[in-house]
Amino acid sequence: MQLIGQILHLLITPALWQTTLESGVLLLLPALGGVISERSGVVNIAMEGMMLTGAFAAVAVAEVTGNPWISTLVAIAAGGLMAVIHAVVSIRFRADQIISGVAINIFAFGITAFLNSKITNFQGFNPVKPSAQLPYLHIPILDKIPFFGPIFFDQNIIVYVGLFLLVAVQFMLFRTRLGLRIRAVGEHPQAADTAGINVYSIRYGSVIASGLLSGLAGAFLAIGITNVFNDGMTDGRGYIALAAMIFGKWTPIGSFVACLIFGLGTSIVANNSTLNVSRDLLSMLPYILTLVVLAGLVGKSIPPAADGQPYTPGSE
Repeated sequence: MQLIGQILHLLITPALWQTTLESGVLLLLPALGGVISERSGVVNIAMEGMMLTGAFAAVAVAEVTGNPWISTLVAIAAGGLMAVIHAVVSIRFRADQIISGVAINIFAFGITAFLNSKITNFQGFNPVKPSAQLPYLHIPILDKIPFFGPIFFDQNIIVYVGLFLLVAVQFMLFRTRLGLRIRAVGEHPQAADTAGINVYSIRYGSVIASGLLSGLAGAFLAIGITNVFNDGMTDGRGYIALAAMIFGKWTPIGSFVACLIFGLGTSIVANNSTLNVSRDLLSMLPYILTLVVLAGLVGKSIPPAADGQPYTPGSE
């Protein structure tokens, strides 16, 4: 009974839901990229490596320039560069997209760890200075609203960027000609090609977009939340974002709902001081939720028909 009371008390704490939204948007950014990429027919499990590369780039540039905006732009570009590699290997050379994604994740972990030790002489980067961190927006008056104020009006600027991108991607995919073309390429590339749509261009653009969003997520994690770089600091968040995308049935809104569920698991770990439960035990919660989703216990999800299938002109 005491534990139940502690859980109920935690659930009515604004800090829990504030962190839930922050953690949810962190996962949402790569999840949106995954939606765009897989809607075009290219499986992207390399979001983990793209996030990690973005995180490293953000901290490394912040150490030199002290400017969070330059650092974020470089992080976005770094994620995009990793996506270009995945796109060329998967689309141009028609390699297995799963293997390409795994290889990029392994490469990203290795290269960032190597550069981290080489640049810092095995000392690691210093914590990011406050002036180089992505700022929090405290909206006057509104942030004083009981309970809801801290949750919605006292957040990092990237939270608001992420929510804007959620609406933008939802609109783009289902209300614009470009979105129709992306979905057509992911469902039946031969028919799209016959209709005059450049399948390769759509897929290249979609994969690169996923890398840019993952790089932004890496910057958010490194200079907006933790404000430090550690080897492998993404801790599987790219894979969790992939699970959220599947849970959300390859839609932006559905993915966001899933990201909030996973974010709640992360937030409970971060705000567990009131719970008489081992932190090590609670830290497994986000990954247990991921296994539940991938095991199909939340309902069968059907991907785009051509997802993961390399396209060869004239093939059937």
